[in-house]
Amino acid sequence: MGFFSKEVEYHPCEVEVSHCFESLHAHVKFLDGSVVKPGDEVIVQGPEVMAPYGSVVREQREAVIYRASKIEELWTRLTGDFEIMELCEFSFSEEVTL
Repeated sequence: MGFFSKEVEYHPCEVEVSHCFESLHAHVKFLDGSVVKPGDEVIVQGPEVMAPYGSVVREQREAVIYRASKIEELWTRLTGDFEIMELCEFSFSEEVTL
């Protein structure tokens, strides 16, 4: 893979969507052991997965990984810490403001 070139890969995956009181999440697990690196983009093929309240839905799909070029991966590694710091500027509290 070149310094500026990108690769496209297709991988089987499992999508898990939970819409429960205990947990509200969506996860993608690659069934062939593929790993996503900084700067990569992942698109799961197919219609959106909807989980009714109180349930967990798991579906097997195909995911497309657009691998970042070397320069994009380097840029993501260098600037990623700054983006995380933006998230740290927010706080959550149980205090009600009127």
